Amino acid sequence: MVEHLLSSLIILPLVAAVIVYFSSRSETVGAAQARWLALIATMLTFALSLVLLVDFKTDSSDFQFVEMVPWFKGYNISCHVGIDGISLWMILLTTFLTPICVLCSWKSIDKRVGEFMALFLVLESLVIGTFAALDLLLFYLFFEAVLIPMYLIIGIWGGQNRIYAAYKFFLYTLAGSVLFLLALLYLYFTFGTTDIPTLIAQAPSLGHGVQQWLWIALFASFAVKVPMWPVHTWLPDAHVQAPTAGSVILAGILLKLGAYGFLRFSLPMLPDASHYFAHFVFALSVIAVIYTSLVALVQEDMKKLIAYSSVAHMGFVTLGIFSFNQQAVEGAVIQMVSHGVVSGALFLCVGVVYDQLHTREIKKYGGVTNVMPYFAAFFMLFSMASSGLPGTSGFVGEILIIIGSWQAMPLATMGAATGLILGAAYMLWLYRRVMFGEITNPEVLHMKDVSIREWLYFVPLVIAVLWLGIHPVSMTRSISPSVKHLLTQTVTTNDTAPQPAAAVNAAEKKAEAVKEEAVKEPEKKEKATTGDGKETMPPENLPEPDKNKENAEQDSE
Repeated sequence: MVEHLLSSLIILPLVAAVIVYFSSRSETVGAAQARWLALIATMLTFALSLVLLVDFKTDSSDFQFVEMVPWFKGYNISCHVGIDGISLWMILLTTFLTPICVLCSWKSIDKRVGEFMALFLVLESLVIGTFAALDLLLFYLFFEAVLIPMYLIIGIWGGQNRIYAAYKFFLYTLAGSVLFLLALLYLYFTFGTTDIPTLIAQAPSLGHGVQQWLWIALFASFAVKVPMWPVHTWLPDAHVQAPTAGSVILAGILLKLGAYGFLRFSLPMLPDASHYFAHFVFALSVIAVIYTSLVALVQEDMKKLIAYSSVAHMGFVTLGIFSFNQQAVEGAVIQMVSHGVVSGALFLCVGVVYDQLHTREIKKYGGVTNVMPYFAAFFMLFSMASSGLPGTSGFVGEILIIIGSWQAMPLATMGAATGLILGAAYMLWLYRRVMFGEITNPEVLHMKDVSIREWLYFVPLVIAVLWLGIHPVSMTRSISPSVKHLLTQTVTTNDTAPQPAAAVNAAEKKAEAVKEEAVKEPEKKEKATTGDGKETMPPENLPEPDKNKENAEQDSE
């Protein structure tokens, strides 16, 4: 099993999805069986992913658990999978959140339960395959296939405007996929392979102009998935209309696919173009952080507020990735995991109160802490983690990004840092209006506190938030070698590409050293003169004797 662990992680949810679907043909017994089978399958998948964590060599930057099976032998295309420290944590995040999604859907999903659970299992399999793929074509297939189950989850089990939200989600994400496919074909016909390690080694040799066009093609696909401003407008609609589990998986996992694409492809394969467009990404990231934070402050829908906050948090991630230094990139990876846990937990909190009052309008609540004290404690912790409170997972990633990005672009970092203040503002404002104040809605008095089932998924989330916040080294020791190796691959080969601040400072120091050497050169010459002021010459610089003069003297004698 360990030899084929990654393939088992990909196949297990798919097999379970088939079993769940066919076991749910009955409306009564079938629905219950579907829930339990889905829960067992997702728990087994999570247990298998823990084996990855235990057996992972934290001191190595190489891809591990590598499996390769020829796919199209004559075309140099294979089913090649493997993980490094970055993809390890993305897979762990996926397998951790999926059983939580099954639990939170236990009662809220009461129609077509088997189909719903089967789609979630298929989605889990595709996401794991995306993070594990080491073949560009295989990655593309997994990356784009994720759209289908998510589209169906929103379109079938979503809210009143679910059809509009589902189509908008699908069309936005599909538009960038066409350019991704063109970039894939160009790389294949240029290098004759789709093997990712091979392309990482060879693609940087492309001309700077070619790299720019390929970078733009990949950026169009990844930016929509993040999402980055201004292609983020599909996300609030999708979150508002999606069921609670759909929002958790969308914010917690699917938004990480775009950022992962930047780390896996844009930076190592196209380093010149990545440096060239770094300031452009900085600008979009800062706008995303500030603009969406301000928009979140005026929202009256809880889900929409958290959706806009997700865009702001992912703006920090892209800022860290394109800072090209160890601290910022490590912070970006930690922030990806932290945001997955915290945003998922916040959507679960909204789902708990929505299941009782069937409204997401903030003004319909108030004074909830009087009737739901345990829920108030959970909601407070997750709100503080979203605000970046020290001791929580949200603080670690953001502070590393701020420190690291300051070395690359201080002005952009100052702008993004205002997002920390705005983030605390909209989360505290949300918490105050929902949890405190007088009870103006009589229905709030009948709300029930956290149930046993809700305890079962809130407690693991609390542990994850505090564990990553108090002991982040347990994560950084496995991602540091991979990040360090990634940064060695981002060294530019074109002198015209803009350099990060650290590289510019190094170049300035080198220039100063050359100037100092030039100043010292005359001093060395002065020291080389004789006592009577005449300059001595090294033996190799002495003039050769005149042979004709010597011959004339010999003849005269």
